[in-house]
Amino acid sequence: MTNGLHRSHQCGDLRLADTGSEVVLAGWVQKRRDHGGLIFVDLRDRSGLVQVVFNPENGLEAFKLAESVRNEYVLAVRGQVRPREEGTINPNLATGEIEVYAKQAEMLNAAKTPPFYIVDDLNVDENLRLKYRYLDLRRPQMQRTLMLRHRVTKAMRDFLDAEGFLEIETPMLTKSSPEGARDYLVPSRVHPGEFYALPQSPQIFKQLLMVAGMEKYFQIVRCFRDEDLRADRQPEFTQLDMEMSFVTVEDVISLMERLIAQVFKQGGVEVSLPIKRLTWQEAMNRFGSDKPDLRFGMELTDISDLAADSEFKVFADVVKKGGQVKGLNAKGCSSMPRREIDGLVDFVRVYGAKGLAWVVLTPEGVKSPIAKFFTAEQMNAIIDRLQGEVGDILFFVADKPKVVADSLGHLRLELGERLGLIDPDRYEFAWITEFPLFEYDETEKRWTAMHHPFTAPMDEDLPLMESDPGKVRAKAYDLALNGAEIGGGSIRIHRRDVQEKMFALLGLSAEEVADKFGYMLEAFEYGTPPHGGLAFGLDRVVMALAKIDNIRDVIAFPKTQSASDLMVEAPSQVAGKQLKELHIKPDVIKK
Repeated sequence: MTNGLHRSHQCGDLRLADTGSEVVLAGWVQKRRDHGGLIFVDLRDRSGLVQVVFNPENGLEAFKLAESVRNEYVLAVRGQVRPREEGTINPNLATGEIEVYAKQAEMLNAAKTPPFYIVDDLNVDENLRLKYRYLDLRRPQMQRTLMLRHRVTKAMRDFLDAEGFLEIETPMLTKSSPEGARDYLVPSRVHPGEFYALPQSPQIFKQLLMVAGMEKYFQIVRCFRDEDLRADRQPEFTQLDMEMSFVTVEDVISLMERLIAQVFKQGGVEVSLPIKRLTWQEAMNRFGSDKPDLRFGMELTDISDLAADSEFKVFADVVKKGGQVKGLNAKGCSSMPRREIDGLVDFVRVYGAKGLAWVVLTPEGVKSPIAKFFTAEQMNAIIDRLQGEVGDILFFVADKPKVVADSLGHLRLELGERLGLIDPDRYEFAWITEFPLFEYDETEKRWTAMHHPFTAPMDEDLPLMESDPGKVRAKAYDLALNGAEIGGGSIRIHRRDVQEKMFALLGLSAEEVADKFGYMLEAFEYGTPPHGGLAFGLDRVVMALAKIDNIRDVIAFPKTQSASDLMVEAPSQVAGKQLKELHIKPDVIKK
C-alpha cells in the first residue's frame, strides 16, 4: 500500500482496550451511511467488521474520499480508536463498543456493483453464487466455514503426527480399475490410445506403502468419482486417508475415536468415548440403514411371525416367500390427514415398496383398511409389539428384506423431520461393524463387494467364501453421524491366495486380474504385513460441524449438481490441435 498506510490491525480484532491507539486498517466497504456532516463506513476483512467514522474536522481529504466510496470498494484507513457514545454501542458486533475516527484514507480499488449482497442468509440462486464464487466467498458465513475447515485439517495433521504417522503423497495419474464408480480418464499424449485414471481413492497405493514398511501412513487427498451427484457428493472431494500395519479392528477404532474427539473440539463439540457400536445386521433390523440417525427413536419392528397366519394375503404371501413384514410407530400422529398418509404411500414407492399399510389408533378403536383381515387377538398382538397407544399411527411394509429396510428406513427419517423429532444440536455417533463382505447384484446376477475388493473376511468366515458367500462377514467398520457416513474402512486382505479368491468370486477373469492388479498381487509375495485403515470424508466432517446440508458450501470452488464449474466454465471444448496431440478424434472438434 502507498502513502505509508501499512495495515497494523485487522478490522475484527479491535476492542475497548485499544482506545486511543492509532491504527491502520484495510478491507472492503460493507456499508456506507452519509449522515450529513459525518459518514459512517463499515469496513470488513476476514477477521470481521468495524465502524469507521469520517469527519471533515478530523481529516478533510479522507472525508472527501469517503463521499465517493461504495459497497465493496477496497480502502486503507489510518485513524484513532475511540469508544462509542452511550446509546450507540452495538452488542451484536464484536467491535461494537468502539469505532475508528479516520485521519487518512486511500482507495486501493474501486468495485462494480456486485450481482448480490455480500451478506449472510443470502436469498439468491445458487448458480449465481457459483458463477461469482469469489464474491460469494467474501460472505462472513463462507469465510467462517473455510476457517473451520482449516482448523479441522490442522487438528487431523497434528493428531496423526503425534501418533507417529507419515504424510505421504500418492499419484494423481494412475491406472483404471473395475468395481466402484466410474473413473475420470486422462488421455496420454506419449502413449497413443492409452489413458490414466484419476484416483477414486489411494486404496492400492496405501496398501503398497504397508508392503514397503511405512507402517503408519496418512494423506489429506483429493479423490475423483464420475457418479451422479447430490447434496453431499462432488465429483472431486477430499478425504483423510490412513493405513496402519500390524493392527486389529479394535486398534483402528480406538485410535480413530480419539482422532474424532480432537477434531470435533474444533467446532466446540465434546465427543463421549467410547462411541457406541452396532453390527450391520442390528442397524438394518432396528433402523433400516447402515448409517442410522440415532437422534430419535421410531425403530423398525418385525411382525413377520404375527402376519404369517393372518388372512391378509399381502402380508402372509410375502412371509411365505421368505420376505418380511415390518412396521414403525408414528407416535401421536392419529390426526394426520388422509391425503398426507396417501402421500407417504407414494413416498415409500420411490424406494421399491409396493405399498404402505397403516393402522390409526383412535379412542373409538382401530381405523384401517386392513383391519378386517385380522382377528381382534391378532391386531392387539401387533399393536402391543409396536407399543401402540391411542393417538398413534402404525405403518407397515411387506417385501424383500432390502426393500423393507430401504423404504421404512427412509420413511422413519421423513417422519422424524416432519414431526420435529430431530435435534439439530445433537451429535450421535455410532460405529457400524461386521458388514457383509458381499452383496448380490440381481441385475448382473453376480456377487459384488459391499465395500471394496480388498476388504478382509472375518477369520472364522473364510471357509464360507466358497460355500456360502452371502454369509461372509467383513472386517469392516463405518462411522455414522446423524444419519450420514463420515468415514469407513477395514482390515485388508494381505495374502495373495485370499485376494485371488476374492477376485474370482467377483467374477474377474485371471486375465483381468493380471492386467488390473498384477503388480499388487506380486507385491503380496514379498512379505506383506497384516494391515488396515480408514478414510474420513473431510467435506462431510466439516458439514457436520458447521451444520451445513450442502457439500458445495464447505468447498472453496465446487461443481454444480451437473458437475460443471460455472465460474471458469468447465468442462469446455478444447482446440482441435490439442485433441490431435492426444490422438483423439471426436465427432465435434472446436475450430
